[in-house]
Amino acid sequence: MNDLSSRIQIEWKNGISDVSKADWDSLALSLDTPFLEWEWIYLIESSNSASPEYGWVPKHLLLWLDKRLVGAALLYLKYNSSGEFVFDHIWWELSEKMGVSYYPKLIGMTPFTPVSGYRFLIAPDMEESILTGIMTESIDDFCQKSGIASCNFNFVDKEWKSVMEKQGLSAWHHQNFIWENPGYASFDEYLAEFKTNQRKNIKKERNQLKKQEITVQCFTGKEISIEYVRLMYEFYHRTNEIYGPWACKYLTREFFDQLYDSYRHRSLFIAAFEPGEATPVGMSMLVYKGDWLFGRYWGSRKYIPYLHFELCYYKPIEWSIATGIKYYDPGMGGYHKLRRGFRVVSNYSLHRFYDSRLSWIFNMYIDEINRMEQEQNEYLNCEVPIKMNK
Repeated sequence: MNDLSSRIQIEWKNGISDVSKADWDSLALSLDTPFLEWEWIYLIESSNSASPEYGWVPKHLLLWLDKRLVGAALLYLKYNSSGEFVFDHIWWELSEKMGVSYYPKLIGMTPFTPVSGYRFLIAPDMEESILTGIMTESIDDFCQKSGIASCNFNFVDKEWKSVMEKQGLSAWHHQNFIWENPGYASFDEYLAEFKTNQRKNIKKERNQLKKQEITVQCFTGKEISIEYVRLMYEFYHRTNEIYGPWACKYLTREFFDQLYDSYRHRSLFIAAFEPGEATPVGMSMLVYKGDWLFGRYWGSRKYIPYLHFELCYYKPIEWSIATGIKYYDPGMGGYHKLRRGFRVVSNYSLHRFYDSRLSWIFNMYIDEINRMEQEQNEYLNCEVPIKMNK
């Protein structure tokens, strides 16, 4: 390890645009998650969605060996907790009472993307444990020398969680929803899993849209027009306007405009049309890669009962069955997902506080917090209305 450590060159970059797409994606493309790929990160940064102006200061870590990129970490300095979706206000409030600085903190995650899968990017022919140790040591050294209060990694890959726990970081468990496809041949076969009342309820919800002659279509890749992409921003904006102070509006119009040229190849747009109309009344935007589908954004021009369920749950599940998708992560929150066959699973964040007092308190209580979270998840999964809980 010492010999390798002496050969590794460590570099910090102030934006993904300072890193070659080919170099970065040589480490990222093999992962299940699409949200660590260069193009998605570039979209977020270059569109000014994640920028120092909004509290996201890129500070990406690179490891080079003989002029070859062998390790990378997507990292941001944060001066608030906005857009992280790991609701850490309890620790911020504690630090305030203790007179301990909570910001700035170093965050490892894709901004505004509460989807499990974050990890260090490491070349497959390199020893992961050695490079992980070098990267963790570099992060600790940077944070302590720069007065950074903590390092944190959000929505981490489950297997990588164990790797980082060996590096001394502590895991905090959170709640997530997943739909799994055991190999359904049709949407009707999926419906057959439900208890009678809920199966009838789902059919009723879908039939209500049919009675209004609302049609729903799926578009991928080059089928997605620039007009649809721009309209998706308007729907995204309108949805967030409805939620007022609880909104999650972080992406700019430029993000959607640039997506048309650079990320349609991984995008699924689902559009609803009223009779005789060529312009969608509502749309959802999803991202897919390999066995996974990820729900991202949705919106509509007006309220139509059950349209949200159709665009965000039923049609994506129908599309997943038809295309062989195995897992669908619909996004954060909403216990109504349980009624549509989604199950609660854990996602994880990892934390290291550099103040010894805050670190001691966090580690003293986190196991009990995680235990209570797990009990809640198990209780909620008993509420899924299928014939036999799996």
